[in-house]
Parts: sequence; structure tokens; C-alpha cells
Amino acid sequence: MAGERFMDNKDGTITDHLSGLMRANTDNQGDIDWIQAEKWVKFTFSYTLEKMYDDWRLPSMAEIKSLYVTDPNYKGYETECGQVVKIVTEIKLTCGWVWTSEKKTITARVYNFHRGYHYTDRMLKKKAYRVLSVHSLK
Repeated sequence: MAGERFMDNKDGTITDHLSGLMRANTDNQGDIDWIQAEKWVKFTFSYTLEKMYDDWRLPSMAEIKSLYVTDPNYKGYETECGQVVKIVTEIKLTCGWVWTSEKKTITARVYNFHRGYHYTDRMLKKKAYRVLSVHSLK
């Protein structure tokens, strides 16, 4: 199914036909808090691409959760921070915790690709947290 779902755009992004999103094919590659993550997707990531879009954003919980591989036979891969993640092979993470767009006051939702669950943490926390940019194709 993954071969049909994703198309590599050969520019640091992939098209996800299932969700109707263009996605970064790797995370930001370093610790980042939620506030920095929001700025990174809007103002930094888009400048790394040849074709610019001005509406890159943090993914919703549903958008990020759809990348988790639930197949018990899939072992995942080890990230640079030493955590094994079970995310689709088309996307490379350097650590397994990824920020989502969902927030409340001083907290935001994080998705854990090691065990496939989400939780709330303080927006200012950044150790081992990453961001994946998304852009709606519609």
C-alpha cells in the first residue's frame, strides 16, 4: 500500500495521496520546542525547497497519526537519537517525538512514533522533539 500512497517529489517532500497532503520527507533534524516548530514550518522549511508554498504548517493529530505503522511484523528503524520508530519508510525521523498543531494555553500535543500514542506536554519542552511540515494540496 505504501508504494501507491506516496510519491517522492525529489525535492525534500512527498505527496501523500491518501491524505491529500504534501509532506516533508524528513523532520527538522534537531531539538525544537512547539513555538519554534510553528515558526520553522512557516518561515524556514519552505525556503529549503525550489518551489515555494506559503501555507506549510504543523500537522493535525490525525495527519501525523496516519503515518504510524501498526503492522506487528514491521520492526521500524532506529533514529539518530537511538529510538526505534514505526513510521512509514518514506519519512525519516531523527527522533521519535513529533509536535502536532493541537494546543491549549501553554501545552501542545506530541505524537510518539516508538509506541504509537500521543500526549500533552509543555510548549517550551524541546529535548528530542521534532517537527514534520505539511501542506494541503486542496
